[in-house]
Amino acid sequence: MTIPWRRQAILTATVLLLLGAGPTVDAWADGGGGSDSRENLSRGKPEDPEYTAAVRAIKADKYAQAIPLLQQVVGRDPKNADAYNWLAYATRRNGDAAASLPLYEKALALDPKHRGAHEYIGEAYLMLGNVAKAKEHLARLDSLCFLPCSEYKDLKKAVEQYEKTGKVSTTH
Repeated sequence: MTIPWRRQAILTATVLLLLGAGPTVDAWADGGGGSDSRENLSRGKPEDPEYTAAVRAIKADKYAQAIPLLQQVVGRDPKNADAYNWLAYATRRNGDAAASLPLYEKALALDPKHRGAHEYIGEAYLMLGNVAKAKEHLARLDSLCFLPCSEYKDLKKAVEQYEKTGKVSTTH
């Protein structure tokens, strides 16, 4: 009996998570999460100390402190979609949604399936009043998530809130 590939993929992922072989919690944390690429984990690449410090700064709401650290990371590792996503996230949360857009776009150019980047660029578009672009990323998340994922749910909630009130209400 053959199992349809989607069901098999979900079953395999579930087994790996139950066995503790899945990605770390930090890989799924706000800002950096959602990437389908696990290059650093699969290659056994050591963690970048500036990257780690930047993630800690972001989690402590110290966005201005994280930005130069992440700029160094992407300068050394220009193919790091997670670092671009974190940089965009820190830039947006530091008050510059417009400047975050090209950074999110770079993350998505490197990893078009990066769920975190799709969610957060959607939120940036809402901050700039562009509901249509936010909905484009919501639709992309809908196609990326086998089951409703947190990135999809969060952006959907933000779009619905924006359409009701004209305000962006995000917790991240």
